[in-house]
Amino acid sequence: MIPPAGAPLVLRGREVGRDADGVLRPVVMAIVNRTTDSFYAPARLADDGAALDAAHAAWTDGAAILDVGGVRAGTGPAVSESEEIERVVPFVAKVRAELPDLLLSVDTWRAEVARAAIEAGADLINDTWAGHDPGLVEVAGAAGVGVVCSHTGGALPRTDPYRVSYPTPEGADGGDPRDGVTRDVLATLRAAADRAVACGVPPSSVLVDPTHDFGKNTWHSLHLLRRTDALTALGYPVLMALSRKDFVGETLDLPPDDRLAGTLAATALAAWHGARVFRSHDVAATRHALEMVAAVRDEAPPRVARRGLA
Repeated sequence: MIPPAGAPLVLRGREVGRDADGVLRPVVMAIVNRTTDSFYAPARLADDGAALDAAHAAWTDGAAILDVGGVRAGTGPAVSESEEIERVVPFVAKVRAELPDLLLSVDTWRAEVARAAIEAGADLINDTWAGHDPGLVEVAGAAGVGVVCSHTGGALPRTDPYRVSYPTPEGADGGDPRDGVTRDVLATLRAAADRAVACGVPPSSVLVDPTHDFGKNTWHSLHLLRRTDALTALGYPVLMALSRKDFVGETLDLPPDDRLAGTLAATALAAWHGARVFRSHDVAATRHALEMVAAVRDEAPPRVARRGLA
């Protein structure tokens, strides 16, 4: 049986992933980090020219969204609000001018960075630190742009998990005792999405992200992947940020440069269970994997079908 499809994503009135042929396909969100210290070296694009080239390449390779970040997610040197704005906002404005059809996301937990990015043309605010700045979602709602609701288990921005645990849910007899993390994630995302809608974000522009690795160990992240169906059942489009992450690396005992195959396997599993948007360092490979899953799910036809027909 094919699992139910996930909710579609709409940004600024545009159904993301609906192609010219009318078919709705899963969405690739490309990554450009305006940093010098991101965990995956090829995504470090502090140079303006290199970053702009990467944006054009992502569009050519089939990304519908570009996610721009100005601060490394993990521990590292402090980056002030003004420095983050300087790294991100002029670049957003430049991409908006040169690639008007490419939707733009900004990865930030700061409300004032979000405000400046929206003024420069951002369509989506990717709040990877779970509402640490409660004003961020209010800024997004007032502007009518999309927002990503995430889960970190209460972790503070730019901290790494340390011996995190989620209690076994009561009444787990007959169920999966590992679902403590699932229940915490679902409750957090449901509450965050409800608040986003109350602040004015259109429901179809609210993405929910279980946020693998943030406030989680590898076992937690693997379990959330196998429970993707519970996330899609929330009724909001699901974002999966799996690309080359530590849980993939630890599962396979591989460094970031060698994690593509594992990432694509995780991507295919999540797509099969209805996740809608996939944040990726490898746009073309991810798009190919997603299109294959969409065809098997009978949601999108093959791009070309000749075998046995001619």
